[in-house]
Amino acid sequence: MNAPQQQQPQADAPLRGNKRRKALTLLTVTVVAVGAAWFLYDWLVASRYESTDNAYVQGNIIQITPQIGGTIQAIYADDTDFVKAGQPLVKLDPADVQVALQQAEAALGQTVRQVRTIYATNGTLAAQVRQREADIARAEAEVKRAADDVARRQSLTGNGAVSKEELDHAQQQLANARSQLEAARAGAVAAREQLASNQTMTEGTNVESHPQVQAAAAKVREAWLATQRAALPAPVDGYVAKRTAQLGQRVNAGAPLMTIVPLNQLWVDANFKEVQLRKIRIGQPVKLTADVYGKHVEYDGVVQGLGVGTGAAFALLPAQNATGNWIKVVQRVPVRVALDAQQLQRNPLRVGLSMDVTVDVSNQDGRTLADAPRNAPVSQTPVFAGSEEGADTEVRRIIAANTGRDLRVVGAGPAGSRIGAR
Repeated sequence: MNAPQQQQPQADAPLRGNKRRKALTLLTVTVVAVGAAWFLYDWLVASRYESTDNAYVQGNIIQITPQIGGTIQAIYADDTDFVKAGQPLVKLDPADVQVALQQAEAALGQTVRQVRTIYATNGTLAAQVRQREADIARAEAEVKRAADDVARRQSLTGNGAVSKEELDHAQQQLANARSQLEAARAGAVAAREQLASNQTMTEGTNVESHPQVQAAAAKVREAWLATQRAALPAPVDGYVAKRTAQLGQRVNAGAPLMTIVPLNQLWVDANFKEVQLRKIRIGQPVKLTADVYGKHVEYDGVVQGLGVGTGAAFALLPAQNATGNWIKVVQRVPVRVALDAQQLQRNPLRVGLSMDVTVDVSNQDGRTLADAPRNAPVSQTPVFAGSEEGADTEVRRIIAANTGRDLRVVGAGPAGSRIGAR
């Protein structure tokens, strides 16, 4: 009975060895298959893409700041409100700037009248010059008459017809006449110099284009612009955020009152590791998803540019790796991704939202840095254009009122306006 039981384990040993070999073979085949599949995936798929979840939505955050100081009189927009470009946001009390404008207008009118006096003085001084020249002619005639008297009396002194006293008197009159001639000539020189001095203040210009009038007109334009700047318009279409303005608040020029965020001008800053930048090029296509919408909403983007420095390099306190113990930390470089405007309109994003970014790096024809400057502004607004037109009209009105002539503009521009009379 014991012999058959001892032979049974010996008979099972080959079976267990075959199972072990099959298991090892299956494991080897599985490992090889997984390795081959991973190699193929890395070669055909993974090597074509670079991805990161360290990406955030960025946009233009436009601070609304007054250009002049004043007291807030009205607030026309609040947080989360949508505003159109040119729509008023805040109004300052215009009383102070109105008073300053009235003072500048009065100063311009006074300056115009003073300059008119300068031009009128030219005529008066020219008449004085002519009078001095007439005085010279009279003095010369008097000298000639006195000289003739002296010569006649000297010819008669030998026969006793003219006394010595009378001759001395005639000679004294000649000396007085010569003195008067010199005085008349000196007076003429002084009158000519005074006329020339006054003419230097008016030469090559007229009342309206005189430098003093232009300086006073510039003050009027400055005061006029201040009255226009009492109302703060929205420079672009966007949404209001971070409103700090309060009614009755006294604010200085440059104080932030609120911000405008145009949500149609957003982009994504994707912070890739430095080892991921080897194949990223400008113009490569990008797929993005936002946590706020999930994976079922996908955005199409394009690599717009690569940052010129790491985040640590531009930090408030940059790293000083030459001091103390050093531990290498992989750095990240921001890559700007432009978003599709139509997709943003269908699924709006917010500044600061996190994104998942995947860049298709299969096309290596692009550049890593831009090689040409922009040929157009990044952004611009027409809201503030034309505010000086009313100032020019006001200047022309004041000059016309103080010269009594019909004026017309012969030049353009607030600083270089030339105003002539017709």
